[in-house]
Amino acid sequence: MKKIIALACLSMLPLSYAAAEGYQVNAQSTKQAGMGHVGAAMKLGAESMHFNPAGLVFMDKNVDLSAGITGVFANGKFTQNDGYEAKTDNKASTPLYAYAGFKIYDFLAAGISINTPYGSSINWGRDWRGAHLVQDISLKAFNIQPTVSWKIMDNLSIGAGLMMEFGNIELNRALIAPGEINKMAGILLESNPGLGAMIPDEIKALMAKYDEVSAASVGLKGDAGIRFGFNVGAMYDINEKITVGVSYRSKVTARVKEGDVALSYANKADLDKLMGMVGQFVPGAGLPPLDQSTFSAELPLPDNWNVGVSYRPTNRWEVSGEVQFVGWGAYKSLDVKFYPDSELGKYNITAPKKYKNSRIYRLGGQFAATDRLDVRLGAYYDESPVEDDYLNPETPSMNKLGLTAGLSFRPLKSLSVDFAFSYVTGFGRDGSYTDEYTLLKSLPIPDAAKIRKFEGHYDVYALMPSIGLSYAF
Repeated sequence: MKKIIALACLSMLPLSYAAAEGYQVNAQSTKQAGMGHVGAAMKLGAESMHFNPAGLVFMDKNVDLSAGITGVFANGKFTQNDGYEAKTDNKASTPLYAYAGFKIYDFLAAGISINTPYGSSINWGRDWRGAHLVQDISLKAFNIQPTVSWKIMDNLSIGAGLMMEFGNIELNRALIAPGEINKMAGILLESNPGLGAMIPDEIKALMAKYDEVSAASVGLKGDAGIRFGFNVGAMYDINEKITVGVSYRSKVTARVKEGDVALSYANKADLDKLMGMVGQFVPGAGLPPLDQSTFSAELPLPDNWNVGVSYRPTNRWEVSGEVQFVGWGAYKSLDVKFYPDSELGKYNITAPKKYKNSRIYRLGGQFAATDRLDVRLGAYYDESPVEDDYLNPETPSMNKLGLTAGLSFRPLKSLSVDFAFSYVTGFGRDGSYTDEYTLLKSLPIPDAAKIRKFEGHYDVYALMPSIGLSYAF
């Protein structure tokens, strides 16, 4: 997806850091949010288009409409052994969904949906210690999906949908983070100790100005192009009480053929003066003209297998369990090329990620308390796909537990007003991420001196209220 990969030139792109692992969003239905997001083995009317297209054909009415929005209030905290602490200052994300299902025949139904299966919003601030990896990021990816569902037999159905994904991205990261000018100067002096005595006090004074602020930052912003995938599923009633279901959403490879880059400065005049003075002693030192460049990159959006079972002990109760297999193993490395290659190819990025496949375990139940009121509870456990040595603050990834509750009230027989609330907490985690000093890449110093490692402890949690409406006739 076009500028989704803009993240690529600034390291990895995990999205939705506290709402779900990796960059998936758990906000595709208010009703199912109250049940831990189960749905692969449930007959959900129009909302089945996301969870299992095979369930769409079991609509009770000829037309089924559903729409809703979720507020994601996510918070993160980073600490290091010396007592340093940073907290995120995030704006609320608002993933949304809308479904429209139509009964064509008793054995055939079709529909169309739009939702936000991927997204992220995180803001660590311009001048924190990890600014070289990320300052802030905002991403939304939308999916439009026409769907058809066919009942082969009374107790067996199949369904398929065409996924059309697009979106937009904004990202900022420090090109020179707080304190990095002095760190890089120390690296250069280790390689050439004689330079130390030649550095005038004026340069030292200018360098000290950037001990606590990011001297220069790079920003990316753009819209995504459309990429295609598919969503298929099958559902089988073992008997009147038990249903099993399986669904599969394919991997989509997002690609950027050409992306735009912008640079910003704490004080451009001072930085230009400093770089000019440093260039007298270190030929080749200076800011790369990335704002005059374009780049290409790609990123896999992983495939998903969902296998579930639902049980209806009475006509008022339904309980469902589900396992979701996420193909994060497709994300091995992030490769970014800058153009023109003759001038900026030396700044190309090859960033190993080595994600592993992961699972999400879900359990939920609903009870028809009255003819007008349904209540729901649920929980899920989401495994992290990120290894300890590849933990990046763009996504402080860790195993997470989600606890959910919800209800639906029907003021009219055909109208349902839905509410849900989710609390997602991570199991605090230590980790690190290693990359290169951008400005040292082209200088004649040992490769080992160009590497930097950022490590510490992360904690995250999110609050997710959701509201929706559904109408069937």
